[in-house]
Amino acid sequence: MKELFQTLRNIFSIPELRERILYTLFLLAVYRAASFIILPGIDSQVLSEEFARTQGMGILGMLNAFVGGAFSRGAILALGIMPYISASIIIQLLATAVPSLQKLQKEGESGTRRLNQYTKLLTVAVVLVQGTGYLVNLRTQYQSAITMSPTTFTITSLLCMLAGTMFLVWMADKITDKGLGNGSSLIIAIGIVAELPPALMNEATSNPPMLFFLEVLALIVVIMGVVLLQQAVRKIPVHYARQMAGGRYPMAMGGVASTSHIPLKLTAAGVMPIIFAQSLMFLPATIAQYFPESDFWLSTGSWFADYTSFAYNFLFVILIVLFTYFYTAIAINPRDIAEQLKRAGGYIPGIKPGKPTADYIDTVLTRITLPGALALAIVAILPAFVRLAGVSNQFAQFFGGTTILIMIGVVLDTLQQIESFLLMRHYEGLIKSGRIRGRSVVSPAL
Repeated sequence: MKELFQTLRNIFSIPELRERILYTLFLLAVYRAASFIILPGIDSQVLSEEFARTQGMGILGMLNAFVGGAFSRGAILALGIMPYISASIIIQLLATAVPSLQKLQKEGESGTRRLNQYTKLLTVAVVLVQGTGYLVNLRTQYQSAITMSPTTFTITSLLCMLAGTMFLVWMADKITDKGLGNGSSLIIAIGIVAELPPALMNEATSNPPMLFFLEVLALIVVIMGVVLLQQAVRKIPVHYARQMAGGRYPMAMGGVASTSHIPLKLTAAGVMPIIFAQSLMFLPATIAQYFPESDFWLSTGSWFADYTSFAYNFLFVILIVLFTYFYTAIAINPRDIAEQLKRAGGYIPGIKPGKPTADYIDTVLTRITLPGALALAIVAILPAFVRLAGVSNQFAQFFGGTTILIMIGVVLDTLQQIESFLLMRHYEGLIKSGRIRGRSVVSPAL
């Protein structure tokens, strides 16, 4: 305990780190306050009760967890920052096929700024599409909660939701630039964490104490397993020949070979495959909101809304595996790694530099991607099994899926940044043995 308080003193004794932490906490507090600002023309209490009675038990209840309950309250932040995440995914996919976008990716900071501008413009379009579907769903299924004429309600609410989402995009940029951690991930994580206390209270009051204790214990075990999954790394050893002063031939003149490694994460794609797959699973339910009188779309939407069914989870697993391979191929380029090693004078023992090295790295990456994809899929469908075991829908969301992966990933990334600040100021890190690797482990040799 004494060491913990000493670490906290060290953290707040660094002016820059202290300012970043306070700035981030202030903006996150503003976000939580704004999530309670209700759209004009909505009776929030009626909407919350109706939502909990109907779709709150299905896949829209999962979507509600990402925005801290703003979806069910009819708040101006009902869509959260998810439209921006969707737009980012679309731009990333297009960048793999459109030559002009590929060129921008290689132009450094200027290209990144241009891609960010395209992403924000696309976010506006995504908000208009998703916002319209959300409002159509409100007017048809929750008419009792609407206190305004349909035309006025649609126009004003759409503008408010657009302003709310773009405000969150601005806030995320500010947190990333001047705060601590990734702004978009932190906003999503805070929305998820905000739903945890009510879920715990509801579960504690509706179950015997021993059963509740076992559920919490199971949640802790799941969290530990997800942390191990995200930290798992396959290390490929790399040797570097270090030339001594005045030596022309390092090995002949007594040069010493330094050793490093290339860390290939078991889940190199991170949470992105689940987000990709979840977005596709959300799509039928979203389209169904535009056709409330169509029997086909109503049945299709209800089928995809049951996340505990075998068919839903089977399709979900297939999509996660496919997207894991797809996103890993985008995120890691073995040829680039081999070229960087060659330029730095590094080599993998027993493997020739150049193409053989790239082929070897690609083979290792392919072999670890399948177990990583299956592990991600198991985590993604855990809430369905927990729900079938009798745990409430609200609490079951925290046993797996995108929620727990985002929460743990954000915590690890934030701790990693704090650790870096402490080590740069020659303080002890957050832990004495080992280092917090987070989700982005980079070999110092690369």
